[in-house]
This record gives sequence, C-alpha cells and structure tokens, in this order.
Amino acid sequence: MSRILTMLFAMATIVFAVAGGVASAYLVGYLAEEYLFEGASRLTNILFLMLVFVMITATLLTLAERKWSAFMQDRVGPNRARLAIPGLSNRSLGGIPHIITDVLKMLTKEDFVPGTANRFLFNLGPILAFAPVFALFAVVPAGPTVNVFGKTVDMVVATPDFGMLYLLAIASLAVYGTSLAGWSSNNKFALLGGVRASAQMISYEVALGLSLVGLFLAFSSVQLPALVGDVGNALVAGTGQAQYLWRTDGGFDLGLPAWGIFIQPLGFIGFFVASFAETKRAPFDAPEGESEIIGYFVEYSGMKFGMFMISEFVEVVVLAGVTTSLFFGGHHLPFGGEWLAAQPFMQEHGWVYGTLLGTVFWLKVILLIWVQLVIRWTFPRFRYDQIQNLGWKILLPVGLANVFISGALVLWDPSLRALGVVGLLEIGFVVALTMTSGSKTSDAHDAAHGHGHDAHGHGHDAHGLPAHAADPHSHSPAGAH
Repeated sequence: MSRILTMLFAMATIVFAVAGGVASAYLVGYLAEEYLFEGASRLTNILFLMLVFVMITATLLTLAERKWSAFMQDRVGPNRARLAIPGLSNRSLGGIPHIITDVLKMLTKEDFVPGTANRFLFNLGPILAFAPVFALFAVVPAGPTVNVFGKTVDMVVATPDFGMLYLLAIASLAVYGTSLAGWSSNNKFALLGGVRASAQMISYEVALGLSLVGLFLAFSSVQLPALVGDVGNALVAGTGQAQYLWRTDGGFDLGLPAWGIFIQPLGFIGFFVASFAETKRAPFDAPEGESEIIGYFVEYSGMKFGMFMISEFVEVVVLAGVTTSLFFGGHHLPFGGEWLAAQPFMQEHGWVYGTLLGTVFWLKVILLIWVQLVIRWTFPRFRYDQIQNLGWKILLPVGLANVFISGALVLWDPSLRALGVVGLLEIGFVVALTMTSGSKTSDAHDAAHGHGHDAHGHGHDAHGLPAHAADPHSHSPAGAH
C-alpha cells in the first residue's frame, strides 16, 4: 500500500510540476512580447521547451529508467547515494542524489584522448551526436497559440513550411556523430561499432520517411502545427488532428478524432519502430552491446561519454514529443476540445487554456516515454541480421503499401472517413493477431510444463512420483542427488 501511495504522490507531483512549467512559459512569453518585440515568445520557448522541459526530462530519465526497471524486476533500485545535509543524510530521496553523483563523476573524470586518434574529429563526434537530436524539438508545438493579456503567445520555437523535412534532415546528421566517433578513435573495434551503427541508422531512415507519407497525404501539409491543428485559433479550427471523423451534434463535441493513430496505424507502427531503431536503444542496441560488439564510443571517457549517453535520453524525449504531435493529437483532448475553447473563461484567460492543453501534451509525452522504457526492459536484444531484415524486408514493403492505400483512400474520400474505417480495421487486426499469438504461446507453455520435466528438471511419472525418484539411475542433476 505504501508503494501505491508513493507512486500516486509522484504522479501528482509530476502533473503539478508540468502545469507550473507550462504556465510559466506562457507568462514569460507574454512578458517578452510586451517588453521586447513581437515574436519574442519564441526566444523564451528555447529556454523553456528545449533547455528546461527536454533537458530536465532527459536528465531525470537516467534515474527513471533505473527506478522503473527496478519496479518491473521487483528490485529496490538506486537508493545508496546520500546528501551530507543535516536531516537528509539518512534519506535516499527517491534516488535523486544519484543524478548528482553521475554528473560529478563525468565532469571530474579524466578526459582521455587516444594518442593515435584524430583529436579534432574525436572531439567533434559527441557534439554531432548530441546537437542534431537536441535541435529536433524546435519544430514541435508543445501547446496551442493563445492570447495572453492581449498578446499572442506561441508554444513552439519555429514553424518553417518545411517542418517535417527539417526534422528528417536534422535527424540524419546524427549518423555523422556515430561514424566519426568510431573512425576518429583509431580503434578497430570502435570502427566496427561505428559502421554497424551507421548502417542501422541509414537503413531505418528509409522506413522512417515512408511511414509519414500517408499522414502528409491525409492532411496535405508537412508543417507540424498544420498537422496538429489548433482549435483555439478560429483561422485553423477543425483542421489537422483537431477535426473529427465522426462526432455528435450539440454543444459538447464528442466523437472519434482524426488522430494519426486512427487514420494511419501502420504509419504509427513503422514510425515508432524506425525511430526506436534510430535511437540505438534496446532491443536495437546491437551497435553498442557488449555481447555483440564493442561500442563505437569505447574510447570516450568523462563528459564526452556523458554526451553520448544523454543524447540517447534526449532522443527518447524528442521521439515521444514528435510521436505525440503526429499520431496522438498533439496538445488536443480526445473530445471536448471545441467546447472547452468556446468557454468564456478560457477565452478571457488564454494562459489558463494554454496551460491545460500544454499539460495534456506533456502527459502524453511522459506516457510514451514510459512505453519506450518498458520496451527497453521487456524485449531481448535483436541480432544484427534480424534488425536489418526488419528494416528492409518488413517495414519498407509495409510502408510502400501504406502509401498506395492511403493515397487511394484520400482521393476516394477527402473527408478521411474511409481512411479512418480502414485504420480501425487495421488496429483490430493487430489486436486480434496479438491476442491470438499470446494465447498460442500460453498454450504451448502449458503443454511444455504439463508433461515430462518442467523448467527445473523436476518432472513426474505416471504414478505422480518425481521423475528422479521413479528412476534411480537417472543421470540428471536431480537424479544424482
């Protein structure tokens, strides 16, 4: 019971902290618009969205991954580090001091550079691995554009017309970081790891781009705010994922929203899997898995190693944010969004409306982060040939088929309802396939353990006696005893 209460308290703390951060971002954006110049709120968004939300979340994930994996494996998790402060010296503080110790360790560790390495490229590798990932969040809208005390405040850093093309182009630059890290180290094992990592990232970029084409066809745009839609702005109300496929009549809007997950479920699966492989995290961590090959940054130490590590956690946050914007409606509620935006209180206090929807966005992001970490601690590492087969022989053909089907359905029914029907059928098929596979696995498990020896070698004969007792000449470990 105490663990449940602790988790509920932690969840409530996260919600209030996120809401406070979003409200601060809108209010500071208003001050920037009021006292600096028009559009200055986007400069303050660099501070709040990219430095506060993304970086602090990525830093806390170094602890969350340990704690959540401990919950899954019924372990205590990190609780040894203490702060030498009166009254707190005997408290683990939820493992938070471990973050401080990790940072201090990486900052104070010797910065070792191999004598035969190319020093310039060796130092450039971690920067190229971290900076492109960090820059990706600049085009992700983390909340609606609202009117705060007479000033229009955005919750996005940049809205270029080529938004998704920018995202795909910048994401591809991370390949140079892995390649240079392996090559410049002048280490054969690091070179092999870099080549393997680069081959994996390049192969999944094809599937990554194809999985999004159907979404572009459906909404006729590659700009993220247009794909998300904004019911708070009358100029674009009912566009993008803010519209409904089917809805009830009346003041309160209730129905099936045109979220990407409903109209492009195959695109979502392809994008999520391909992006997961781009992050090089388990089960796609063969380029740096010790059992497969020595990692491409084996020669790095100190904060350079820390940059490679933190870039993976930043990728987790960015992937969750982009997936939320593309397939889960961004900052929109599943229903009642138009009713909420029409309320006089929300129209009068735009920052309250923006805080509410911005909190919804970040809660969706946290949920997708949790899903990624659950996958990280559930599936075993894929073999490298399995990774390549998945990318080229499964995701690529499925992506091509999805593009043709989506294009035909959009031409046939521009209202996207036909696309929604096919999407729901695809979701039902995937769920049924998953349930069927699970039941077959369970039946096979029961059959294997119901007769003969079980997993521990303690079977029973026809008389109900243990196998090693019925056969005294057994050569099994149990019979030997």
